[in-house]
Amino acid sequence: MALLKSAIITAAALMVISPAAQAFPFGQKKAEAPAAAPANKAVLPVNREEALRADPLARSAYFARAFDRSPTDAQAGIDLSQSLRALGRFDEAADVAHRVLLFAPNNVEALTAAARAHIASGNGFYAIEPLDQALKLKPNDWQNWSLIGVAYDQSKRGAEAQTAWDKALKLSPENATVLTNKAISAASAGKLPEAEALLRRAVAQPTATLAMRQNLALILGLEGKMTEAEALLRRDLPPAVADANLVWLHHSLNGPANTRTWEALKAGS
Repeated sequence: MALLKSAIITAAALMVISPAAQAFPFGQKKAEAPAAAPANKAVLPVNREEALRADPLARSAYFARAFDRSPTDAQAGIDLSQSLRALGRFDEAADVAHRVLLFAPNNVEALTAAARAHIASGNGFYAIEPLDQALKLKPNDWQNWSLIGVAYDQSKRGAEAQTAWDKALKLSPENATVLTNKAISAASAGKLPEAEALLRRAVAQPTATLAMRQNLALILGLEGKMTEAEALLRRDLPPAVADANLVWLHHSLNGPANTRTWEALKAGS
């Protein structure tokens, strides 16, 4: 089973993740993207406001139709890109965002949408250029500084990632999202105490999410702090899922030493 490929949940808000999916991955298969919704007016939202409240499949169907009708409507394209990303259709989301940029090259939302789609697919290198352009246009946007940090981190440019996250934290002090991104990077480098400290700061913020608390539980468990890890797991997860995660953590701690490094766990099977 894939041990830790999706256990660490990035804080960049790249995907819509159901609470159940935020547990550690015990052989879960990646959910397949649903088939496209039928072009039936009766089942589609009637306006943008209704579409934004709809489920991702209905939302993507509505905005696909809107963008087909008006292929130079930047907002429809951005909305479609975001909807496709919510469905896990990252390549399509990136393609739509880049189509918008063909006629609106300085649209910051489209630049960000393209970058988010690339990062979500693990191709952060391709997110750097649109984010760099977005930051030239809007230099005080902490979210895009945080995102470009993730893009740099995925591209193995750690020093630049830290600089970007430090800039994001200057613009938005103690931001839980930025702190979590820094923590995940620290964990990937084997710096579990540093990751723990950052995640503790993140979960102390009013904007902390279930995913952030579960990341902290994972770090604590890997450090052998099982009592606190269990308390966090049982706070947010159904008993059976929490039990399964605890079994996974015990297995990770008691396995051969060379399987307990962060990178080994992420690559494990």
